[in-house]
Amino acid sequence: MCPELESIPSFYRNYVALVAESNPVEALRASMERVQALVRCLPEHRAGHRYAEGKWSIREVLCHLMDGERVLAYRALRFARGDRTPLPSYDQDLYAPQANAAARTIERLADEMARLRTCTIDLFESFTPEMLARSGEANQNVLSVLALGFIIAGHERHHLKVLEERYL
Repeated sequence: MCPELESIPSFYRNYVALVAESNPVEALRASMERVQALVRCLPEHRAGHRYAEGKWSIREVLCHLMDGERVLAYRALRFARGDRTPLPSYDQDLYAPQANAAARTIERLADEMARLRTCTIDLFESFTPEMLARSGEANQNVLSVLALGFIIAGHERHHLKVLEERYL
């Protein structure tokens, strides 16, 4: 059921390539388990760490993951419901400083991430095969509902890898 990489806009292909599961719900569950295992072990004193000047802190990366998931899940919802209105992009660099990340604890972020992912999984479990096949336009790219599920999981795995390699 995983979409062919050629059908996914090039910007997202590297994310989807990180997903081995055959359906989006499995991918979202597996990704959540991996991220929760990492995030729940992070010491609070490291939460503000940046691996280089100008890079996001660990807390900011976690907020970015949630912002991205919310935007992508919203797109999936719109497309699954047959809404053909082209959707704009969102600027992650404008969102990050507005997330109030520094005032949030790692534990609170981990809890919020788990609740958000549960809602995203519920959303994707509600989609019929016909809904998963629907597509729409976002940021001048055509995306299927199915692809969006894999993109959410792959985006998270990409940042998990960055956290493991550069922050910890």
